[in-house]
Amino acid sequence: MVTDIVGTGVHQYPFLHARAFSVVAKFSSLISKGICEQYLCNAAHAIASDVPPPVKVGACRALAELLPESNQSSMPNNIMGILSSLVDLLRQASDETLHLVLETLQSAIKSGGEQSTSIEPVISPIILDVWAQHIADPFISIDAVEVLEAIKNAPGCLEPLVSRILPTIGTILSKSKIQPDGLVAGSLDLLTMILKNAPAAVVKAVFDTCFTSTIQIVLESDDHGEMQNATECLAAFISGGRQELLVWGGEQGSTLKMLLSAASRLLDPELESSVSLFVGSYILQLILHLPSHLSPHIPELIAAIVRRMQTSDIAGLKSSLVVIIARLVHLSAPNVDQFINLLLAIPAQGYGSSLAYIMSEWSQLQGEIQGAYQIKVTTTALALLISTRHPELSRIEVNGHLVKTSAGITTRSKARVTPDNWTKIPLPSKIFALLADTLAEIQEQVGDDADNIDEEDSDWEEVQNGDATPQDIMYSASVPSNANPSVEHLNAMAKVFDEDEDDSYDDDLAKNDSLNEVKLLDFLTNTFVNL
Repeated sequence: MVTDIVGTGVHQYPFLHARAFSVVAKFSSLISKGICEQYLCNAAHAIASDVPPPVKVGACRALAELLPESNQSSMPNNIMGILSSLVDLLRQASDETLHLVLETLQSAIKSGGEQSTSIEPVISPIILDVWAQHIADPFISIDAVEVLEAIKNAPGCLEPLVSRILPTIGTILSKSKIQPDGLVAGSLDLLTMILKNAPAAVVKAVFDTCFTSTIQIVLESDDHGEMQNATECLAAFISGGRQELLVWGGEQGSTLKMLLSAASRLLDPELESSVSLFVGSYILQLILHLPSHLSPHIPELIAAIVRRMQTSDIAGLKSSLVVIIARLVHLSAPNVDQFINLLLAIPAQGYGSSLAYIMSEWSQLQGEIQGAYQIKVTTTALALLISTRHPELSRIEVNGHLVKTSAGITTRSKARVTPDNWTKIPLPSKIFALLADTLAEIQEQVGDDADNIDEEDSDWEEVQNGDATPQDIMYSASVPSNANPSVEHLNAMAKVFDEDEDDSYDDDLAKNDSLNEVKLLDFLTNTFVNL
């Protein structure tokens, strides 16, 4: 059918041709390679020709989908022609079609390979202009940043792009209080993109121009978007600069002082919770890359985290701060007992100690934590805590499972006047149940593979003082956690279990953490056997 359509008049049947391009793009995996290549060439010709707008829209959709799958060696001259035609289209695009043209441009740049070296001086100024004009439109501005990121990743384009962007962005950030709405937040977003996976020389150049201004925005701004984007930008600075960052600042200790001041402002309990949304990612970078410099400040950091958690009503923020506490547990290993004693010494309003407050929140939030990396960090940290057998853990009681107070359906009005009623159980029992839940989820994910493991190859060891197997221990755990994990949590768990096939994690900034190497199944297996 799509082959027959090629022979019909494009001006006579514009919507038919537009639909044919879309169909080929959607079903390319089921269509012969020859026809796909033919339509790719037709699409390249269409965007450069005088054809009705619907045909150009369909051609853009086909290019966006087919270019990544195409054989670039067979069309070396086509890519540059496609890029040239798309730039022309960009100048003519309406607000309705701008997104599609930017998406197609991004795909074409990524497919350009070595040919893309010459595109930066031609395309970057135009895209930056589109970005500036649509800074108030989050969808178009994000699309423009993604095109610039594709240019950044093209061979030989990073340095010239940075040289083009940096002077203007530096001026905007240094005079942030007099900029139009959205421009500062957008500039910080652009800067974060530049810093991501950049070589040290580029990170240093951006640091020299923009670091102090970014810190000042965190310390002084009241704009939520600016604060959030500046937090992400600082995390990218630490991830890219690491220990060298502290030397670049000149005066000894000044850079560290600025970083800690930023963390203090972001953890201010008086701030609205949404402003602090990305503080967890920022502090994680301090832990991963500047642990020895952070160590003397850990007591103050924990106290600030507790105050921030107690005044927050956003579960996502609380969960991100639980991940930070969990990472500090790992940082304290093998002296986890000492870390527990530290938490006992830090007061928490209404709870006596930070340990009691943090563990009551953590045990409730564990089933809601999202991200494969975050689940791995928190789960293994819980295992480390219970393995200490610290006597203070057993003195803490946390919510066990929900008790049904009445029969029948609980309406919203009933729920408002009748608070949830939970059983209270010792903390170690709750941790044990949470870890058992995780292991059960692993078994469910592994499925039939677990049944095929030979007994002699299993990591399980003989349990002393009885004939019970560790599997028996799992299913005889007397305290159900009743965590009801979210769909997002379960999807993230699936990524944890798929670690042998896919080493990617949700958070690029955490990819260098050594905890990524931990095999959760083996870790939990050893924990239960040792217990």
